[in-house]
Amino acid sequence: MRVSLVQMNSQDDKAENLKTAARLIEDAVRSDNPDLVILPEYFAFLGDNPAEMHASGEEFPGGEVYTLLSGLAKQHGITLHAGSIVEKEGNNFYNATLVFGPDGQQIARYRKIHLFDVDTPNGISYRESDSVARGEEVVTYAVGDRTVGCAICYDIRFPELFRALRDKGADIIVLPAAFTLMTGKDHWEVLARARAIETQTYFMAVGQIGTHAAGRKACWGHSMVIDPWGHVVAQCSDRVGITSASLDFDHTATVRANVPVAQHHVL
Repeated sequence: MRVSLVQMNSQDDKAENLKTAARLIEDAVRSDNPDLVILPEYFAFLGDNPAEMHASGEEFPGGEVYTLLSGLAKQHGITLHAGSIVEKEGNNFYNATLVFGPDGQQIARYRKIHLFDVDTPNGISYRESDSVARGEEVVTYAVGDRTVGCAICYDIRFPELFRALRDKGADIIVLPAAFTLMTGKDHWEVLARARAIETQTYFMAVGQIGTHAAGRKACWGHSMVIDPWGHVVAQCSDRVGITSASLDFDHTATVRANVPVAQHHVL
């Protein structure tokens, strides 16, 4: 399987973000002929104003983003893992991933389970739960005969979710993110490689890069493909762009045979 990771610097201009996403997807298809293309978290709109984030949301199916993604997947004959966008359902909003198959049909939807609610020692508070509701379902989908597991950003700190995805047969796990610069420089690669090693899956960590919210916030980027042994086999540079890799599932089988952790769980 060929995969392409799309690293973006999304802002609070939805139309421009969608234009950039479409262009980068086209670039990936033209240069690398991937089976699976992955976008980052909040690729369609990234700001720090909850009201504006909510206003960017859409109800599924339908809506501008949904229609565009479905059309791009069908046009290019790819499975498109659409990072995450704001989903509106009644009075609730979710940080949600949509996945479309090569025929343009939706094949999965994942709502982020772990929400980033933190009070820092210097008095700054982050309350993701003030903006979006929590998902509850562990989600996988198929690309050919391979199973792909879904997670988003802060989920990376909770290994029990990834154990559940591995137990559901995941060969690949995808984690779109907008990981902050300060935590990203110390934790992003360490956590992503740990999740790959413990699940013995290919791990796709796909991030936003650079500043947003008028320069008040910054994302770490470093989108990467990690193999089941924990090696980084492809990585984006520190700018908007793509990276691609071929996944070798014979290597997965070897890793799992040599260290059969899935057979040794006792808790």
